[in-house]
Amino acid sequence: MKRFLALCFLTFALLLVITSCTPSSNSNNGGNIILASKDFTEQDILGELLAQQIEATTNLKVDRRPRLGGSFVCHSAITAGKIDAYIEYTGTAFTGILKQKAVNDPKEVYERLKQAYSQQFNLEVMPSLGFENTFAMIIRGEDAKRNNIETLSQATQYTPKWRGGFGYEFLEREDGFPGLAKTYDLRFAKSPQIMDLGLIYRALIQKQVDMVAGNSTDGQISRLGLVVLKDDKKYFPPYETVPIVRQEILKKYPELRTAIASLSGKISADEMRQLNYLVEGELRDIKDVVHEFRISKGFK
Repeated sequence: MKRFLALCFLTFALLLVITSCTPSSNSNNGGNIILASKDFTEQDILGELLAQQIEATTNLKVDRRPRLGGSFVCHSAITAGKIDAYIEYTGTAFTGILKQKAVNDPKEVYERLKQAYSQQFNLEVMPSLGFENTFAMIIRGEDAKRNNIETLSQATQYTPKWRGGFGYEFLEREDGFPGLAKTYDLRFAKSPQIMDLGLIYRALIQKQVDMVAGNSTDGQISRLGLVVLKDDKKYFPPYETVPIVRQEILKKYPELRTAIASLSGKISADEMRQLNYLVEGELRDIKDVVHEFRISKGFK
């Protein structure tokens, strides 16, 4: 019964969101392109970056729809023609939307995703922006430097004396800790501690734990001098950042493809961490942060 009620609520919420996406007099600026983003900081930044790049390199106007919702909501909105583009992560689309078993080869995931989205949804999966946002195993910078640790395989020499701190979802997911521990024969001094994700970095810095699972582009990583361990056995599936665009809108505005493609491969994970920090850590205005980043990269 609870699952049924939850499904009803989700369906109702989705209908409200999609209805709100319908172009009308409530549109922010009557733009040619309706660009949405998911509901977290990184997506706010990437959505604004895409919007500014389109407006700077074409005569098109962008109607921004930030914080639309998660992948399911954004996908439903774009397939219904209520939005024209948003940015997705390949692994999320491949396993969550297409319901395919996880694949570790980034090129295979991208090609299969591109083909399926074109055939099933009339959507174009554009080339990656240059980075992925995946699960990241993170340790203190001082520990990494002292023990010359760069990879997860190297870290397993020390984890029997370490304590782990992970979110509940990571401990329970099929592609989370259970599989990771098996792949790397990862052992800790005692069972990993279940922690609120908002507290993991504080606990790491205060040495309450020695390894945590975060997201690879979290702004706190750079600010606190932490180190993301390389997944040298490629356990985690790829989560490359790709723009998803309606093929119909690309045909209507051919210049849109060139504008979006100009961002391909231009953002590194380190740069995305810094952008996230500027917004979350220094509370900078997103439009200003994006504008300054575009200038620093020499984008037209």
